[in-house]
Amino acid sequence: MPTIQLMPHQQKAIESLRSGSILCGGVGTGKSLTALAFYYRVICRGVVWCDVELGPMLDPKPLYIITTARKRDTKEWEDEIKRFGIEENEVKIVIDSWNNLHKYTGVSGAFFIFDEQRVVGNGAWTKSFYKVTKKNEWILLSATPGDTWMDYIPVFVANGFFESKRDFCKRHVVYSPYVTKFPKIEKFIGTGYLENLRRRITVLMEFDKNTIAHWTTVKDGKYGEYDLEKYKKIIKDRWDPWKNEPIRDIAGCCYLMRKVVNMNPNRCKRVLQIALASKKHRAIIFYNFDYELDLLKDEIEQMIGDMEESFGEKFHDLYGDFGLAEWNGHKHEPIPNTNSWIYLVQYTAGAEGWNCTDTDTIIFYSRNYSYKLMTQAAGRIDRMNTPFKELYYYVMTSSAPIDLAIEKALKSKKNFNEKMFWSTTHAGGKY
Repeated sequence: MPTIQLMPHQQKAIESLRSGSILCGGVGTGKSLTALAFYYRVICRGVVWCDVELGPMLDPKPLYIITTARKRDTKEWEDEIKRFGIEENEVKIVIDSWNNLHKYTGVSGAFFIFDEQRVVGNGAWTKSFYKVTKKNEWILLSATPGDTWMDYIPVFVANGFFESKRDFCKRHVVYSPYVTKFPKIEKFIGTGYLENLRRRITVLMEFDKNTIAHWTTVKDGKYGEYDLEKYKKIIKDRWDPWKNEPIRDIAGCCYLMRKVVNMNPNRCKRVLQIALASKKHRAIIFYNFDYELDLLKDEIEQMIGDMEESFGEKFHDLYGDFGLAEWNGHKHEPIPNTNSWIYLVQYTAGAEGWNCTDTDTIIFYSRNYSYKLMTQAAGRIDRMNTPFKELYYYVMTSSAPIDLAIEKALKSKKNFNEKMFWSTTHAGGKY
């Protein structure tokens, strides 16, 4: 029979969980394992001998896991399920994405694990969520369950605390008296009651991490230099100097402003120096755009070639075999099985759904607009089973207004908004 050894903070969470709970924990705390242990032990009354050896389920129930498309496709959940031997109990197991939640609104008598918070507002996902939770037991996993009380409405309604969003708003929301295009919330009332409800359903995964994260912001050059003339020309002329065509909108302008900054060869060289100077000579580099990937690959090949030519055998004595791999929309290569390596990962492709305990270093070549995506990316090496005590994160940046604005938004745990940036900086005015 399979065996599972749970950490104390996971055992404590299982004791507090019930159907309708939000299991809240940061990246790497073991939410998936804890959710499956709750399903096995509590929902299905699975037999556990000596706290580790798993026996049969006395009351098996179908298991549905609703997760992101990426986690579904990378089969991350399948690996966790195998550890419990759930298939041996001949229960139905379905793992699908939030996009397909509507397919399961007719299911009843099952247990649902909703992975990552995707139920906000009153859209199609939320409506399907209500239908599913009425007829099944369920829990929701989230690192960040909500920024405002409005984010909690679907879970509050699903738990029966309110009849609907309208009921919640009628009792707890005060709207601005000024006439605007959309209703503007002025304040929430009765927040003490809401706090009590949130405490009833939220189970925190709290534990003392064994790792210490060191974050370093690295500027391009001494003062964060960038091509100021080209940067200003893009703003003033609204012209794409690479494609030789007009820039159509704010998103296009911000993209090109970032391209001016990110194409800085000094940044690329500094990134590679940091990667090769890491303790294990292994580093994950996160990037946003294809032009960054092309620049990095060219510079890596050039630098490695120059070092091999200059150092000769000393290079191989120091670095051994060197590997380069990438994960993006074009390729999904595994981490190189070499003495030293660089793994180039595009945020959208690889910010979640995989772990790496072979390195202690992540370099962010450019920041992503999403605070959540940045946090998930950082969590790729911050795992409970990492052999490293110290973890190192390097964030590349410049003194350009757009870089400073992105940094400010992320430090406030918010996403960067291009339209807001455009209207509040030197770019100013309507596009």
